Amino acid sequence: MKHTIDLAWKESMTFETELDGHVLTLDTASESGGNDRGPRPKKLMLVALAGCTGMDVISILRKMKIEPEAFNVIVEGDVADSDPKKYTQMKVIYQFKGKDLPVDKLQKAIDLSQEKYCGVSAVYRNALKMESEIRIIE
Repeated sequence: MKHTIDLAWKESMTFETELDGHVLTLDTASESGGNDRGPRPKKLMLVALAGCTGMDVISILRKMKIEPEAFNVIVEGDVADSDPKKYTQMKVIYQFKGKDLPVDKLQKAIDLSQEKYCGVSAVYRNALKMESEIRIIE
């Protein structure tokens, strides 16, 4: 299997692609020569990780017959001070809301996502330090 995207330059620093039938515009701030018409490319790395592992965790929990009232995936990325300004570390915070949520099963779902299913986690784990945390709000 191969995934391919075609990112077209529109003007200034604005680029556009169609992804899974959805138009995605990338841009930068005006002080960097852009028009602020879309998200910055590097931050989409955080979104990709959050979406990949979040979908895995919900899918696994549903198979375990566990559905939290709410679920958020927060990803923090530490950026290098010098060029290339790459991510040096990421922390994934899995925030669940609900009463009597079984922490052991939440952890199992997270571990399965990070170690077996999430392709984004697999790539990032080889490139930078990764941490995770569970937060439960009752």
